[in-house]
Amino acid sequence: MPARLPLPPSLYADTAVAPVATPPLDTDKNVSVAIIGGGYTGLSSALHLAEQGVEALVLEAQEPGWGASGNNGGHTNPGLKHDPDQIEADFGADLGRRMIAFSYGTTNFTHDLIRRYQIPCEARQNGTLRAAYNATSAAAIETTAQQCIHRGMPVTYLNRGQLREMTGTDRYIGAMLDARGGDLHPLSYARGLARAAISAGAKVHGETPALSLRRDGRSWRIETPRAVVHADKVLLATNGFTGDLWPALRRTIVPVFSSIAATAPLSDAVARSIMPTRSVLYESGHITVYYRIDQHNRLLMGGRGPMRWIKSPHDVAYLMRYAERLWPQLKGVAWTHGWNSRLAITGDHYPHVHEPAEGILISLGCNGRGVALATAMGAQLARRLIGGAEAEIDMPITGIKPIPMHAFWPVGVTTAVITGRIRDRLGM
Repeated sequence: MPARLPLPPSLYADTAVAPVATPPLDTDKNVSVAIIGGGYTGLSSALHLAEQGVEALVLEAQEPGWGASGNNGGHTNPGLKHDPDQIEADFGADLGRRMIAFSYGTTNFTHDLIRRYQIPCEARQNGTLRAAYNATSAAAIETTAQQCIHRGMPVTYLNRGQLREMTGTDRYIGAMLDARGGDLHPLSYARGLARAAISAGAKVHGETPALSLRRDGRSWRIETPRAVVHADKVLLATNGFTGDLWPALRRTIVPVFSSIAATAPLSDAVARSIMPTRSVLYESGHITVYYRIDQHNRLLMGGRGPMRWIKSPHDVAYLMRYAERLWPQLKGVAWTHGWNSRLAITGDHYPHVHEPAEGILISLGCNGRGVALATAMGAQLARRLIGGAEAEIDMPITGIKPIPMHAFWPVGVTTAVITGRIRDRLGM
């Protein structure tokens, strides 16, 4: 039996709502859809299947939200990494426009779902700032903003003075504000999604890793430590923790650690001097830093850290130093937590959906936008699982293409981080 791993030592683990019971699977099952992975993608898919009367069973190796779903920055950011014009150029007018409408609508979808199921996860929709501190990035952000405005989106381009008012720092020279963005408590949200899926009729089993997956007659056979599942269809939703259940799939993503450091609750005066509108912010650069003030006046700073598990804010001391650079009034403030988890980055920075065999659907590669994107993908994937090939979804379905030289990803990521920081400092 694989040993159960504790939650990462995060602020979220200390403050989340209580989990719903998700006991290990100990009885063989025959189901319509088996979902491997209990993060946002798997839980949302199970919920949307169950809402339509489809028998769905989630197999999670640890507990729902154990991975990046319960340990991310807590931002609900709209859109994809690429600009709208680029998306249409890459995928054509019809699919491209659907992808744009879908991806920029993911935050409204997510916050509507939270309200519909009354999920207690400290959700707010106060906007997302994509900010630049050099001229090159500012020009790129202004281009993105104009493309969004042209399509009628609730987007505004802000200048340095406006940003000083919104962020309490002189660091930024330009930013795009998307009113649809927001934030939430990630682990509470994951647990709330699990509760909602179970209440709708889905089954969710923690401490139940999928050990093997193979065709068995007309169904798919999934072996777990205590029981066997036979399913008509299978959804693989393992994202940054993708292994070798399906050939070559692990080599289509780069699992990158993203780290977060959190302060103790700040005084009201200090908290008001930092992000007073309570928008979330992420920087436009080769190496992204992102942050927010939560509902308890804590500052959460996130960014790239060691490509290994961490346990202390001192493991990402550069985030603490950077926070003090932005807001000198933070000097002497206590930093109480430091943690990380693995995200899945794809080579083209688009989410990937695959159908490599009849009855197998795969979704992975949120590229750092997983909270809202993965939630909304759940409804798309449920539609495909129910309707089959005739049920179009608003993302492309592509073949599995391993990343060249994938075995060297740890070295590549470390090199990219160092190079990216140098380029950001030089304004390249």
